Amino acid sequence: MKTPKRLQPLIDEGLVDEVLRPLMSGKEAAVYVVRCGEAIRCAKVYKDASQRSFKKAVQYQEGRKVRSSRRARAMEKGSSFGREQAEESWQNAEVDALYKLSDAGVRVPTPYGCYDGVLLMELIVDEDGDVAPRLNDIQLTAEQARRDHKTMMQDVLRMLAVGLVHGDLSEFNVLQDQQGPVIIDLPQAVDAAANNNAQWMLTRDVDNITQYYAQFAPELASSQYAKEIWALFEAGNLNPETPLTGTFIEEEREVDLNAVLDEINAAFTEMQERKARQQAENDED
Repeated sequence: MKTPKRLQPLIDEGLVDEVLRPLMSGKEAAVYVVRCGEAIRCAKVYKDASQRSFKKAVQYQEGRKVRSSRRARAMEKGSSFGREQAEESWQNAEVDALYKLSDAGVRVPTPYGCYDGVLLMELIVDEDGDVAPRLNDIQLTAEQARRDHKTMMQDVLRMLAVGLVHGDLSEFNVLQDQQGPVIIDLPQAVDAAANNNAQWMLTRDVDNITQYYAQFAPELASSQYAKEIWALFEAGNLNPETPLTGTFIEEEREVDLNAVLDEINAAFTEMQERKARQQAENDED
């Protein structure tokens, strides 16, 4: 096939020997099957921000650290340089997440580097050597669904243990190879400790995946993994190997009405004293 313009520099540098075929085109990138020596890999070509249809990118970037203060200021101002840096940060987020999650034992494609907006990584294949299907394209037995759902919940826990929430997890960005699910598409991964939307995103991730597997094993729909995982995170008890149960008991506390009234009265008294001080200052003027 004709070599896409964005992949030509990788061929010129000897990083890619041949572009075999397009694999898919999504909301933030186009993916191609490529040959690198004897290995068959995939090349993810990120789309420019103007072409990307990923919604609410700003809320995903909240809390991301930028090493250079100059870059951070430029990104805040939205200058042309700042936009370039924001785009580079968006792309690097996936590379960084892949390395971090791979080290943490989460099943993700092995990354081989990012070059000018092109991510080279492992091509996930099925037992026949064909490109592995997405979850939304397959049917599972109830036993498979239970087993793979448990695997996915443990991977969500492992992700959070290294500070990350996927942020867009669903049956459309999980592949199924002969060993089970493999998580893909991570440019929007968020810093759990620094992003105010992290708990909401984790809950949505868990709910999306649970709804998918519950098609085959309906009892999964009543599980409470998101609450269980987040409670461990908030309590500082997040061990990546903690066995999850899918159950969670809400802590019930009696409201101390006297304490609430004391706080209201203290606030009212403070307000009155502030008004009195302001009035005294006005009288002096």
